[in-house]
Amino acid sequence: MSLKGNWNYPTPITVGEGCLQQIAQACRGAGISNALLVTDPGLAALPMVTETVALCREAGIGCEVFSRIQGNPTGENVEDGLTVYRQGGFDGVIAFGGGSSLDAAKAIALMAGQSLPLWAFEDVGDNWLQANVDAIAPVIAIPTTAGTGSEVGRASVITDTANHVKKIIFHPKMLPVRVLLDPAVTTGLPPHITAATGMDALSHNLEAYCANGYHPMAEGIALEGIRLIKAYLPQAVADGSNLEARTQMLVASSMGATAFQRGLGGMHAIAHTLGALYDKHHGLLNAILMPYVLVANRSAIEDKLTHLARYLDLPEPGFDAFLTWVLDFRAALQIPHTLADIDITVEEAQRVGRMAVQDPSAGGNPVALSAEQYSRIFVDAVTGRLPQH
Repeated sequence: MSLKGNWNYPTPITVGEGCLQQIAQACRGAGISNALLVTDPGLAALPMVTETVALCREAGIGCEVFSRIQGNPTGENVEDGLTVYRQGGFDGVIAFGGGSSLDAAKAIALMAGQSLPLWAFEDVGDNWLQANVDAIAPVIAIPTTAGTGSEVGRASVITDTANHVKKIIFHPKMLPVRVLLDPAVTTGLPPHITAATGMDALSHNLEAYCANGYHPMAEGIALEGIRLIKAYLPQAVADGSNLEARTQMLVASSMGATAFQRGLGGMHAIAHTLGALYDKHHGLLNAILMPYVLVANRSAIEDKLTHLARYLDLPEPGFDAFLTWVLDFRAALQIPHTLADIDITVEEAQRVGRMAVQDPSAGGNPVALSAEQYSRIFVDAVTGRLPQH
């Protein structure tokens, strides 16, 4: 079976080995004649970025690189990129990299012609209506990791360093106008990053599946996304050059971010908090938190997880079967079992609880958890205690 296609949900997506070669065509289709390629420092010096710049320039499209992006992108990173964008006379953005680069790139594109500051567009109420829609630059997205799915998202997660909190910046027009899912650009990803980002994709699909919002289409997408990750993430980790596994993981990642229009939940509420406080890898945080949040939500998701376990063809399908699979799956991928394993301690438990309950993702959790309950989940995830298991 040929793993190539052109899809138009939720935005035009080209998938398949070698589709990076279509970058100049994609820019022309988006009306981009001078692109700022936003990526991270590690990727900036690699041949794939050099090749992308060359493909654009050979087609008569200007292209320069901005790479001052942190692992958890900050408002300062966006401001730096915005200065370069405005001074360079660019008319579009190529978002190239993992979730951090994609999020920063989309935020730069949003801010290209705005007069209000970045935080004015935090995803609260109708803040997005304040934006000058015509001043938002088009984005072409090329993900190099299969995790966040930011390439099909209408928001960016940016750290407000002054307040030590991650904020979701939202506008419908932040959705990239074209996505290129080329598995060849992901083959060099190390196994531990492949595992952590893949678990991030799993957390997106899983929390979307468990969320309370009414969105049967998203629920169906999440269900199949989880099945793809179960089948292909171990293969991608074991053999990074496996193009079938890399393709299916890129697709599953995009599916997760498409599905979480339905909502996220406690994993992300805590992970966003810990990312802001400790600057740890977002996907790894979700991976570690996953079983602890599932147990906390058991009363509300038992029937759903029984159906999911049956769909995944797990033995004796039920909540316990699925939880056992998650624990075994993480262990096989060498994901740590506790937050203590990545040097997070319980000292900030109360603060974590207060911040998590206020995170926008908390609104999608199947159980309305209090700050105290979020603190308890955090402590369990530090110590490795799984209640009733």
